[in-house]
Amino acid sequence: MMLLGVNIDHAATVRQARYKSAAGAPGGAVEPDPVTLALLCERAGADGITVHLREDRRHIQDRDVWRLRETMATRLNLEMAVTPAMTELALQLKPDSVCLVPENRQEVTTEGGLDIIGGRDRVRACVDAMNTAGIKTSLFIDPEEAQIAAAAEVGAPWIELHTGAYAEAYAQREGRSAELQRLRQGSALAHRAGLVVNAGHGINYVNIAEVRTIPHLQELNIGHSIISRALFTGIEEAVREMKRRMAGAAAAA
Repeated sequence: MMLLGVNIDHAATVRQARYKSAAGAPGGAVEPDPVTLALLCERAGADGITVHLREDRRHIQDRDVWRLRETMATRLNLEMAVTPAMTELALQLKPDSVCLVPENRQEVTTEGGLDIIGGRDRVRACVDAMNTAGIKTSLFIDPEEAQIAAAAEVGAPWIELHTGAYAEAYAQREGRSAELQRLRQGSALAHRAGLVVNAGHGINYVNIAEVRTIPHLQELNIGHSIISRALFTGIEEAVREMKRRMAGAAAAA
């Protein structure tokens, strides 16, 4: 059965919208607390928690990742840019895994996959450092043959296929089959190359019915849709419902 990693960034987005300048530990008037949300996700069956500590600290803050590291019972997956500063932080934090992603300060959320080919040396250096420290490294990439081959060549054990193009095509009803086929082919190619395959970006309670049929997937990282559903059902039910749909249980959208 596929694993579910819940991305809790948007809980921090809500907090920072009101309390961006608040210093010190959360509590009192500073809400919501992403760490409390993470613990509720775990209680509901999440297999891991994903956070993206961006260089501009727009949502998740350093204190959040350290508290998560100290309190979580499952796995902490840290999304991060490929920079010396973030590499050093990850080596100190020692999350269970890191996912290397591109960053653009003008973007609302991550747009597109990491260009391993264009940044091969710095990606390899980061992967080598994580491998030495015993931290699993995943590379967030588009389902392109050249990028998949490059991921294997730099020594990353995992990749995370960027499902954003498929999710957009699904919503717009154009090119959906072609994008799904790209993901299927990319996953099969990565599997043959010996890579563990995860996927994420834009996965929701509707398109999960197709995403779950992509072969060789180990884990899905899902955030926005689960947090959105939680506004109406509560976070625990939102996590449980996504787990049911990942397993193929039929439910009303």
